[in-house]
Formats: sequence, structure tokens, C-alpha cells
Amino acid sequence: MLKAVLFDLDGTLLPFDEKEFIKIYFKLLYDKVRLYGYTDFEALVNALNLGTLAMYKNDGNKTNEAVFFETFENLLGPVSKEAREAFDDFYCHEFNETRSCFKKNAYAKDIVRFVKDNVGIIVLATNPIFPYQGTRSRLNFLGLDMDDFDLVSTYENFSYSKPNPMYFIDILNRLNLKPEEVIMFGNNDYEDYLCASKVGIKTYLVDGYLIKHEEMNVECEIIKMEEIIDTIKKEICMRK
Repeated sequence: MLKAVLFDLDGTLLPFDEKEFIKIYFKLLYDKVRLYGYTDFEALVNALNLGTLAMYKNDGNKTNEAVFFETFENLLGPVSKEAREAFDDFYCHEFNETRSCFKKNAYAKDIVRFVKDNVGIIVLATNPIFPYQGTRSRLNFLGLDMDDFDLVSTYENFSYSKPNPMYFIDILNRLNLKPEEVIMFGNNDYEDYLCASKVGIKTYLVDGYLIKHEEMNVECEIIKMEEIIDTIKKEICMRK
């Protein structure tokens, strides 16, 4: 029986221009926090990148948030209370200026509603390298919110990241699900398809903003956004 559907966010439910986003994101964040001592743009970007890499490699002993700031502070020194508040406030306000990097998805609301009405559990299995508010803001670009999902992975509440299979095992354990009761939709053949498949979760890649690693020679099923609901219907019938 199909009990849950997992969705990646960036490049899957939420189409976006990653290169343009990164450029705008770093500039906006720099402008926000430079008054708190982060005046070297390159040093700040390096600390952000290495902090993100640390979250990718997190072994589960600390939250991704803790791992990020531990790495960040090792490079640039302790983050003051005022600076931390500025980081948090950034995702409530300035971060919304990245909206231009994201495209509309006319199918997103219908897909979410269909899963809730016909499957039950819906999970936003976005890589938990952003804070709650940063994830909420990106969902808002789709006209959705955190409450539309039974579980949303953010850097505050997760201690693993894709492509570590433990990320998906953690989701299964939290929701008391078996791999055969779940399907996943993503856009990355490594972080989504291979990672979820290692746990036994059937995964589909959604065309449009695919990230493929040719050296891995991954054979996977690719569908269009408008085919997601029909694909879920098929999976429901197959698992009765």
C-alpha cells in the first residue's frame, strides 16, 4: 500500500535557476551581515560553502544547524547575538528578493492536494541545508506553506543530508514507514534517485531541471511535471 509521497523542492516542485540564485543569494546575505564584521565577501562565501559542505557530510551526531555554525565560527570567529539575529532575519525579508530566480509551477498545489486526499502522508524531502524560514519562503513562492506537509526537513530538525541514505532512513523512522510504502520525486540522479534507491524507495526524476552525473551512468525513469499525479495514481493501483 502506498502511504507516503516524498518531494524534493529546488528543481523539482520549485523550478529555479541555480547559478543565478547562488549569485544573488550570496550578495544579499553579504549586504545583510557585513555590518556585523563580515566585510570580506570572499571569506564569507568560503565560510558559507564550507559550512554547507559540513552539513552534507554530517554524521548524525548534531543537527545540520549546529554543524554549519561550528564550521562557520571556526573560520570567521564566534557569531555575536546580533549577527545571529541578522542571519535569521535575512530569511524572513531579504531572502524573498531571490524570488526572480524561481519559476512558477502551475501543478504544485494540485499535486500536494492530490497526495493529501488520496495517499495520506506528504513529505518535503528537500536537502536540509536551509533554515525553517528559508524553506518556508521558497514554499511561499509556490503558494504553499509548511503546514501543507506532514514533515519538512530543515537544518534545525535534521542531522543528515542527501546523498547520505541515512537521510531517507531518518524520514522513514520518524513516520513509521517501510520503503515499499513510499515513493520519491526528485531532479538529481545522485542525491535523489541513487540515495533513495539505496534505502529501497522507488524514485522518479522530474524533467525540466535535471541534475545528472554522467560518470555514474544512472538508469532512471524520468517523467514530466504534468505526469506526476498520473504516476501516483499508477503507484496506488500497483500497491493495493
